[in-house]
Amino acid sequence: QGYQSNSSWYLMTLIVPLNLPKTNLSLSRSGKNIHVNCLVRKKKIILTPEEWVRQHFIAYFIDKLKYPKGLLTIEKKIQYGGLEKRWDLAVFMRDQSCFLLLECKAPSIPINQAVFEQSLTYYKELQAEFLVMSNGNDHVILKKEINGFKRLTDFPIYNAPTA
Repeated sequence: QGYQSNSSWYLMTLIVPLNLPKTNLSLSRSGKNIHVNCLVRKKKIILTPEEWVRQHFIAYFIDKLKYPKGLLTIEKKIQYGGLEKRWDLAVFMRDQSCFLLLECKAPSIPINQAVFEQSLTYYKELQAEFLVMSNGNDHVILKKEINGFKRLTDFPIYNAPTA
């Protein structure tokens, strides 16, 4: 409880440098909460470490990689094994097939086997061409292949022909 009264410490735990291009996010404060104005949802969202990562990706995908903003979806519900789950971010093609599925974690969370297995839950539903897992610093970029996944070093270009 004590950390919330020290708002500068709280803010520093949220706003940390990431291994992504810098972006100008619109932040505001309401009581003890910091909010970020989401470019896709067009509303203020409470800023958490995971949301900090997601918002950087949204800006990167739209501004740098030119992914169409209207084809990005955030935190949509799916049913899995009787549970309701939400994916973090999915980028769709104009034909509604899934181009890229992104699982975001807070910068303090390692990208490990458990994160991969969680991502596969959403992947099975969406069958994305690319599966990305990131904590904002470490990025795992996978491309769907016939017999599994191939690891890539760069984020995919939207609408690029696939081999």
